[in-house]
Amino acid sequence: MNIRLLAPRYWPTWIGIGLLRLLAPLPYGVGLAVGRLLGTLTWIVPSSMKRVARRNLELCMPELDHRQRERLVREHFVSLGITLYETALSWYASDRRIQSLAQIEGFEHLEAALQRGQGAILLASHFTTLEIGARILSTDVPLNVVYRPTKDKLMSEFLSRNRGRLARRAIPRDDIRTMIRALKANEPVWYAPDQSYRKKGAEMVPFFGIEAATNTATSRLAKMTGAAVLPYLPERLPGRAGYRVVIGPALEDFPGESPRADAMRFNALIEAQVRRIPAQYLWIHKRFKGLDADYPDYYSAQDP
Repeated sequence: MNIRLLAPRYWPTWIGIGLLRLLAPLPYGVGLAVGRLLGTLTWIVPSSMKRVARRNLELCMPELDHRQRERLVREHFVSLGITLYETALSWYASDRRIQSLAQIEGFEHLEAALQRGQGAILLASHFTTLEIGARILSTDVPLNVVYRPTKDKLMSEFLSRNRGRLARRAIPRDDIRTMIRALKANEPVWYAPDQSYRKKGAEMVPFFGIEAATNTATSRLAKMTGAAVLPYLPERLPGRAGYRVVIGPALEDFPGESPRADAMRFNALIEAQVRRIPAQYLWIHKRFKGLDADYPDYYSAQDP
């Protein structure tokens, strides 16, 4: 380990990592309760995250009235709190424990895709079950996990080490060569390209009817490798019922007429899942960003 990661500026990160380590052994019901408490406490405190969540709900679900949106914001923060416990489970729990909490539907679709011999892209999206969702599948199949490195060097190293330990590979999201190499070796690659993206290859694609900067690399990966692209949809079940992961059949005619059209298909899948389990979507992400200065500033300062 780099001795510089012991510097005081990383102490909050070390404390957070320690907290996750303490959460992991808790019985599932107790861990959920702790997560709900942490989420509720976070919701009580005014924050920029709460403002972003409110704004996103205003943009994506204008049919809800103010009271309904506020209730959903609170439920979302409870879901975020539970995510902390689920992250601890993902990093520290045994495969057997994870499997006891989860059911996978549609595994035969992944098997069929891999029988073609050209790899499979499991197309995921940013719900609060993101971490546990990837971990569930990794208990059954060696999985390549694409991740976004963080600005915090300690957290970035920690994430890379833990995900690399639990998966076949942990691949930074800009490392296209390694993704292609894994797919050409007929391996599954878990990939969540749905967040705001303004680098090379980005296009403006509607999400909930609003044009937003979007990553279209999935189309290029599929075209270059011939890999099948399958929707990957995890969800947290009510109470203590655990998790359900649905692996959909390979998308037909993918890639299609254009990367933008392909991204629109993916966004439609996300929107449908969001409407099913809205509290579990990651509303605190600033999804609506553009590619030029004329794009509206949807997240200008608002009341907390």
